[in-house]
Amino acid sequence: MRNKINGSLFVERFVARAKQNSAWSLAVVLLFGVLVAPVAHGEMVWEDLPPLPGPSSGHFVGTHNGALIVAGGSNFPVSPFKGGKKQWLDRIYVLKSGADSWIDAGQLPGVRAYGATASTEDGVWLLGGTDGTECFDSVLRLRWVNNELSVDAVAGHQGTLPKPSAFNGGALVGDTIYVVGGQTNPKATEALSTVWKLDYTKNDVTWEAVEAMPGPSRMLPVVVGRDEGLYVISGASLFAKDDGTTGRIFLNDAYRYTDGQGWKALTGPPVPLLAAPAAPWGQAHIFVCSGDDGSLFEKSAALGDDHPGFPNTVWAYQTVTDTWVESGTIPEAYVTTQATIWEGRMVIPAGEDRPGHRGTRVFSGAPTGVAKGFSPLDYGAIALYFLVLVAMGFYFSRREKDTEAFFLGSRNIPWWAVGISIFGTSLSSITYLAIPATAYATNWVPILSNLGIVLVAPIVVFYYIPHYRKEPIATAYAYLENRFNLATRLYGSLIFILFQVGRMAIVLFLPAIALSAATGLNIRACILMMGILATVYTVLGGIEAVIWTDVIQAVVLLFGALLALYLVVSNIDGGLSAALATAQDYDKFHTFNWTWDMTTTAVWVCIVGQFFTMFYPYTADQTMVQRYLSTASERDARRAVWTNAILTIPVSFIFFGLGTALWAYFRSHPEQLDPNLKNDAILPLFIMAQFPAGLKGIIIAGVFAAAMSSLDSSMNSLASVFVNDYYRRFKANVTEASALRMARVLTVLLGAFGTVAALILAGMESTSLFSSYLKLLGLAGGGLAGIVALGMLTKRANGTGALIGALVSSVLVALVNHYTEIHFFLHGFIGFSVAFVLGYGVSLAMPQRDPQP
Repeated sequence: MRNKINGSLFVERFVARAKQNSAWSLAVVLLFGVLVAPVAHGEMVWEDLPPLPGPSSGHFVGTHNGALIVAGGSNFPVSPFKGGKKQWLDRIYVLKSGADSWIDAGQLPGVRAYGATASTEDGVWLLGGTDGTECFDSVLRLRWVNNELSVDAVAGHQGTLPKPSAFNGGALVGDTIYVVGGQTNPKATEALSTVWKLDYTKNDVTWEAVEAMPGPSRMLPVVVGRDEGLYVISGASLFAKDDGTTGRIFLNDAYRYTDGQGWKALTGPPVPLLAAPAAPWGQAHIFVCSGDDGSLFEKSAALGDDHPGFPNTVWAYQTVTDTWVESGTIPEAYVTTQATIWEGRMVIPAGEDRPGHRGTRVFSGAPTGVAKGFSPLDYGAIALYFLVLVAMGFYFSRREKDTEAFFLGSRNIPWWAVGISIFGTSLSSITYLAIPATAYATNWVPILSNLGIVLVAPIVVFYYIPHYRKEPIATAYAYLENRFNLATRLYGSLIFILFQVGRMAIVLFLPAIALSAATGLNIRACILMMGILATVYTVLGGIEAVIWTDVIQAVVLLFGALLALYLVVSNIDGGLSAALATAQDYDKFHTFNWTWDMTTTAVWVCIVGQFFTMFYPYTADQTMVQRYLSTASERDARRAVWTNAILTIPVSFIFFGLGTALWAYFRSHPEQLDPNLKNDAILPLFIMAQFPAGLKGIIIAGVFAAAMSSLDSSMNSLASVFVNDYYRRFKANVTEASALRMARVLTVLLGAFGTVAALILAGMESTSLFSSYLKLLGLAGGGLAGIVALGMLTKRANGTGALIGALVSSVLVALVNHYTEIHFFLHGFIGFSVAFVLGYGVSLAMPQRDPQP
C-alpha cells in the first residue's frame, strides 16, 4: 500500500478546488501540468442495500433490464441443531434501482434452489437445481419487462440439460451459457465432471458437452465468465464414507476453458473457496468472497450453533498475471449464494453465514484504486515541458510567411528530423500505451505486424517518393488528379478528411482514459489541455513545429521506455533471469502461429495482412506524404523513410520487451495492480508507482505529447488538404496571404472540433457508434491505397476504373468484415487487391484518355 504523496499546501488547495469543476481543473493543468486526486489503495468497499424479505441461501441471483432478481432458495426457520427442518422456497424478489425495499414479484413453478444462473439480454436463466428430494434438468427463464416479472420454461432442447444437475456452477461467456459440475441427486456420493454449453441466441441448438475438465469432479464450484473464457475455481469432490454418508474433498485448483483452445490449468487460490460468491471485475480481475475452506467441515455437527462462520476474506484473482491477493474483507461471510454485477458494483444478496443459518443482509461493493499522486517537482517538470512546446510554436511562427512554409516547412526540413517525425507520428500515445499492454496481456505475436512497415519501406522509397516528388504538389491527392482526374482527387481527399476528423477525437480521448485512470487526472481537463496546447503551437509554427515537437516527443518517450524497462527488471524478484524464466514458462514470448487459418493471427496473416495494410498510411495518407514533401530533395525523403523503418525494428523489441517485463513485475507484486484499470493503463500505472519525482512528470508529459503529436499532424494535414484540394482548387485568384490565413483559421477550427468531440465522447456511456464510424471509414483505406498504386505502377489505368475499383473495394471489405470471420489484418490486403485488380480491369474495358504519370 502506497501512502499519499504530499505536495505544497498551495498545490493541494488548487487540486481540491479542481475536483469541483472542469474550469478549475484546466487551470491546475495549465499551471502545474496535471490534476491528480490521490486515493487510498484498492480494497473492496461495501455498502448495504435493502435486506431480503426473509433469510435465504442457495437462491438464484441475476439481473435483467436494470433490475436485481433473487429467486427460490432455502432456509432453516429453526436451527437443524435443534431439530429444525430445511424449508425450500419459491418466491421471486425484485429490487429496482434506487428502491428502498424489494418487490415480491411472484413465484417459481415449484420450490427450487442450488442451481446455476446466467444473466442474459433475454432474461435470467435458472439452470437445474433441487427441491431436496430430486435434482432438476429443467431450465427456467425470468424476465423483467415494463415493471412486471414473467417466468417461463425455456422451450425446446434448450430447456433440458443433458442430466439433472444441482449444486453446480454457471456463467455466461459472450452468447454462450455454461453449466459446470454439480450432482445428479441430493444424496450423490460422486460429483459431476461435465461441462455443458449452449448458445442461447440460437433456437435450433441443444446443450453440448465440452471436453472434460481437468482435475477431480466437483460440486459447488466457483464459476465466472469473462470475455477470454470460462473460469472454474475450487469446489469439492465427493466420496462415499464407510458409514454410508457422503464425504467431501475440498479443492483449491483453478482452470480456464476457452472455446476452440480447451482447458488451461491456472494457479489455484491459497485456500479452498467452496460455494463462494464471485464476479468478474474490470478487464482482468475476478473477486471471490468468503467461501468454505473446509477447515471446520468435519466439526460442524459438534459446533452446532456455536460455529464461528466462514472466512470473511475477499480474494482477487488477476487473470493476466495468474496471481491471487487478499483484497479486504466482506461484511458478512456468506456462502451458497451468488454474486452479480449490478449498477457497476458487485452485489451479494444474503446467503448461508454458518451451517444451519441464513441471513438477509444484502450489500454491494467495489474496489478502490491504487494511490496516485505527483510531487511539486513533477508539476514543475510537466509545466516546463509544455512551455517548451508552446515556445517552439512561437519560434517557428517567425518563418511561416506562406503556405509553403506552413504546410511543408519551405521544403527544407532535415531528413533525420522528418524520419524521426514519421516514427513519432506512428508512435502515438495510443501505440505507446497499447504495445506494452498487448505484450503484458498476451504474447509477442503482434510484433510480426510491425514487419509491414519494414517491408513497405523499399517500395515507398523506390516507387512512390519519385512520383510524389516529380511535380511540386502539396497533397497526395493532387497526384491523383494529375494521374487520373478531379473525381479521384476529391474521393481520396474526402476519405482522408472524414477519417482524420473522427480520428482526432479518438487520439485525445483514448489516452485520456488510460492516463486519467492511472494518474487520477480529470479526464476533461486532460482533453482540454492536450487540445488547446496542440492547437496553439500548430497554429503558430505549422509543420515545422509539428515535426520538431515530434522529435522531442519521440526522444522523451524512448528514454522513458528504456528507463521503465530498467526499473521494471531491477525490481523483479530474482532479477532478469527470473523474469525470463517465468515469462518462458507462461509462453509470453510466443511469436509464431503456424497455421493456415485466416481467422487468427497466423504468421502469414500478420505479415501479408500488415504489409498491405501499411500501404494506406505510408502511401496514401496526407500526414505521411506531407513529410515526404517537406525535405529538401528526393534523396532526403528516402533517407527519412529509411530512418523510420530502421527505428521500427529495435523499438518494437523494446516495447514488447517492456510489456513482458511489466507482466513479470506485477506477477511478483500483484498487490500493486489496480483492479479498476484497463490493461492499456499498465505502463502509466508503473510510471506513477516507481519513477523518481520529476522524471515521472516528464514521462507522463511525454505521453500527453504523443497524443498531441497525432493531433497536430491531423490538424496540419487536414488544413493542407482543405486549402489545396478545395479552397485553392475551386476558388479563383486566391492570394498567398488569404490561403495562409485560411490555413490558420482551419487549424483553430479543427483543433476546437477535435477537442469538443473528445469531450463529448468522455461524457458518453458508450462510444461504440463512434468506433463503428471510424472502423467503417477505415475499411476504405485499402481501396484508396490500391488506386494510388494503380496510378503509379500502371500506365493504362484511368480515373473511371480507379473510382469503380475503390468504391467496390470499400463495399466488399465492409461485407467481409460483417459476414465473415476473416481476421481484420487481411482487410487491407483484400481492399488493396480488389481496388487494384478491378480498377485495372475496368480501365482496360473502358479505355479513356487520362493524364499519364
